[in-house]
Amino acid sequence: MSWINETGPGRDVVLASRIRIARNIADIPFPSAMQAHHAAEVAENVRKSLNHIRAETGSSFAFMYIRDVPVVERQILVEKHLASQDLMQNHEVSALLLDSEEKIVVMINEEDHIRAQCILPGFQLNQAWEKLNHVDNIIEKNIEYAFHEQLGYLTCCPTNVGTGMRSSVMMHLPALTANKQMNAILQTISKVGLTARGIYGEGSEALGSIYQISNQITLGPSEEELINNLTIICRQIVEKERIARKALHKTSGMQFEDALWRAYGILQNARVLELKEFMAFISQMRLGVGMGLIPDFSLEDVDTLMTAGQPAGIMKKVGRALDDSEIDIARADIIRDALDEILKSKNNL
Repeated sequence: MSWINETGPGRDVVLASRIRIARNIADIPFPSAMQAHHAAEVAENVRKSLNHIRAETGSSFAFMYIRDVPVVERQILVEKHLASQDLMQNHEVSALLLDSEEKIVVMINEEDHIRAQCILPGFQLNQAWEKLNHVDNIIEKNIEYAFHEQLGYLTCCPTNVGTGMRSSVMMHLPALTANKQMNAILQTISKVGLTARGIYGEGSEALGSIYQISNQITLGPSEEELINNLTIICRQIVEKERIARKALHKTSGMQFEDALWRAYGILQNARVLELKEFMAFISQMRLGVGMGLIPDFSLEDVDTLMTAGQPAGIMKKVGRALDDSEIDIARADIIRDALDEILKSKNNL
C-alpha cells in the first residue's frame, strides 16, 4: 500500500498530506559547495543512521544511489511524489532511502544533505509530522546537524532556515477552479504565510485542478504552529470546495452530471489522450466519484489511474522509450484497460 491507493480522511478533496524537513550535517559543506568525497560521506552516514530503524518503527528502508536507478524509474519516483526533480538532476551524487510502504522518504544530497518527507493519504498533517519527527530523531542520534541556537536548523536556501519544515496539503479543487474563486483564495492565503503550487510543486502547473498548499515561513513559529496554521486554512478551503460542488450540482443539475459522465466516457473509449486533457477528464471523473455521482469506482481507483497515466509510468508499462505521440496513444490504451479491470473486479465481488 502507498498514499496513492490507500484511503484517508477528507479524501474527496484532499489527496495527500506531506511534511518535509531539510537538514544538513555539521562541518560538511552544503551540496552546492561540496566535493564528491563529501557526498559519499553524507550518503554513507545517513544510510548507517537508519540501519536499525526497523526495530524502532517496524519499517524497513531500501537504499539506492540515484545513478544506479534507471531513468524511467527515477521519473516514476517523481510522478509518485516520492522524490524531487532536483534529486534526479544531482543523480551523480544523490541517493534515496524509501520505506516499504512508500510513505517515508529520505532524499540525500539534493539541495540540502538531507530532505526527509512523510506523505500520507487524505488530511493527516499531524500524523505525518509524528512519523517523520520520529525518523528525524533516529537520524539525529547518529548525526550532528548544522544548528544555530537563534536561527535553528541551517539550510542551503535561507528561506528554509529555522524549522527547515515545509508542510503541504495536495488538494483537488475543481469546483473552486470552475467558479473562478481560486485567484481570490491564493491572494488570501499569501497574506497568512502560505503559498500554492501545482501538482509537482514549485514551478509546476495545477493540472487537473490539483494544488499543493504549503507554508512559506519556516523561521519563528514552531513546527506545531506551522502545521496548525496550515490545517485551519485548508479546512476552510475544503469546506468552500464542498459548498461550491453542491452549488454547481444544484444550479446546473443534469448538465453538471452530464459533464462528469462525458469525461468518464471519453476515458473509457478514447484512442489518444494528451496529458493535459487526460488530467482534465480524470479530474472530472474524480469529482463525480467523490460526490457519489459515478458509482463502481473509489477515489483510490481514480488516483491510481491518475498516476498510471503519467509519462514515465506509461513507458514502464509498455517496456520501452516512447515519443510524445506514442505516449498519448499508450495512455489511452492503459486507461481503457484499467477501467475495464476495475469494473470486472467489482462485478466479481
